[in-house]
Amino acid sequence: MRTIHAMYWSATDTTKMVVRTIAQTLAQHAGTDYQVFDFTLPASRETVKTFGPDDLVVFGTPVYAGRVPNLLVKYLHTVVGGGALAVPVVLFGNRNYDDGLMELRNILEQDGFHTIAGAAFVGEHAFSRTLAAGRPDADDLVEARAFAGAVWEKLTAGTYVTPAQVGGQDPVRPYYTPRDRAGNPINILKVKPKTDPDKCDGCGICVNVCPMGSIDKSDPSLVPGVCIKCCACVKKCPTGAKYYDDPGYLYHKEELELGYARRADNATFV
Repeated sequence: MRTIHAMYWSATDTTKMVVRTIAQTLAQHAGTDYQVFDFTLPASRETVKTFGPDDLVVFGTPVYAGRVPNLLVKYLHTVVGGGALAVPVVLFGNRNYDDGLMELRNILEQDGFHTIAGAAFVGEHAFSRTLAAGRPDADDLVEARAFAGAVWEKLTAGTYVTPAQVGGQDPVRPYYTPRDRAGNPINILKVKPKTDPDKCDGCGICVNVCPMGSIDKSDPSLVPGVCIKCCACVKKCPTGAKYYDDPGYLYHKEELELGYARRADNATFV
């Protein structure tokens, strides 16, 4: 019997929801429990994860600018697949997953996994509370369970193909570049969140949820480390003290909300 695993990076819990739903459904079909490894926080990425041929890993990351977040790639290549089967899953913020799923599939194959299916699901955009608000929602999770059922059927029938055939281009294209209406690129790489001193009560939640460990423990208004704009500190602050005010960031956020307001579809590949 295979051991089912859910392994994911999920700053605002959208990837977590989908990956755990898929893994849980697979485990129910297998009549067993599933194991969870959440590598969102820095300390968890100090652990080298090793799998073997009796494992099935549902492996999830978000898509940032159409790709796997670049600061995760080095860690992802420390994971030892050991001949395990894997299902790459990405979450995207209602625009497009571009080559993110293809890239994650390729990374897992390079790590020694055998990918057998893949999926791209919609989650509320990290920058926004209105773009894909509340997703993954109940309908998305129904799709996630149906996807898991289809994977299980192919797995038990032995009819899956590896590497999994998924959407995207190979070799993968460059990261998506936000642009203004004149076509000029908008660079927000060095943008960091601000803190409203009138709202901050010093609880330290932002320090504890930052996946890069970049917020100063002694003064949460300071962000000396790198910011990847995951917005965990913004969305998980109970007083609403964290925010971004960079003009380029706000322009890009508004353009996304205006241009991609439709309900984007999930994509599954079995």
